[in-house]
Order: sequence, then C-alpha cells, then structure tokens
Amino acid sequence: MGSWGVKALESDAGLDVIDILTNEYVLEHPVLDLGEIIELMKEEVMLGADFSQIDFLFDNTAMALAELYFQWKDVGKLDYGTEESVWNKVTDFMTSKEALDLLLRQLTDIKNEVPDEDGEREIAELWKNSNSWEKWNNHLDMLIQRLEQEQEK
Repeated sequence: MGSWGVKALESDAGLDVIDILTNEYVLEHPVLDLGEIIELMKEEVMLGADFSQIDFLFDNTAMALAELYFQWKDVGKLDYGTEESVWNKVTDFMTSKEALDLLLRQLTDIKNEVPDEDGEREIAELWKNSNSWEKWNNHLDMLIQRLEQEQEK
C-alpha cells in the first residue's frame, strides 16, 4: 500500500498528488481553487470522471484533497518543500459548494463501501486488513464530518 500513516497524504499516492500540484498547478496559482484542482486530478487520471469509476487511487486522491484543504483551513499554509518552495507562495485556498459536494460524495461512498465492478471497495478492504483500520476509519469519519460542516457555511 506504500503508506506510513493513516492519512492519504502519508502515502506514495498522496505524494503523487503533491508532485502534480507542485509541478502543474501551484506555481501559476497562488490562490488554490479546489474545483480547479479536482479537474486537474481528473485530467491526470488521479480521480475518476464520475462516481461509477471506483479505484483505490481515486479514493486516496479524494481523501488527500480533503486533507490539503483542511490543513490550509487549520494552519493557513501548506508546507511541502524547502524555504524556496512554490507552496510558500500560496495565499489562499478557495472552494465551491460543487467541489465540496464532490469530495463529500466520494468520501461517503468510501465509508459506505460502495463496491467497484469486482464487488469491493479496495481502499476499505486494504485498511480493514491492517492494524490501523480503526484509526483510518476514524480519520475518514472526521474528514466527512468536516466536509459536512463546510457545506453548512
């Protein structure tokens, strides 16, 4: 699974999200836009075109984007690099109801283990077979709860 923690950003696939954003988005966008980032992730095949496309990578990316957004909300910065990092130039992180809805739906589908064409939700199955299932599941619940709170604002 290539993971050293329960957060999506604590995985190889999470680092891929950071690399794409570092190389293809952040340099030109000091104000991050979650909707634009979601579209970029779809173009890079890091997210599915719609909810019927279920894949471990897509689920991990959706969780990673929620984690990035809440890191900005909680800390007011995103620290992914050196002092000269393009991430230090980020001044804001905007979102829309549509972007929040998309992430909430994706994370809720993970939580509800909506199955793929093989009859499983791979990300849930992998975590269930780990010693960190409860921690990961609690983290997923927290992301869902925070997305729901953001929608209410």
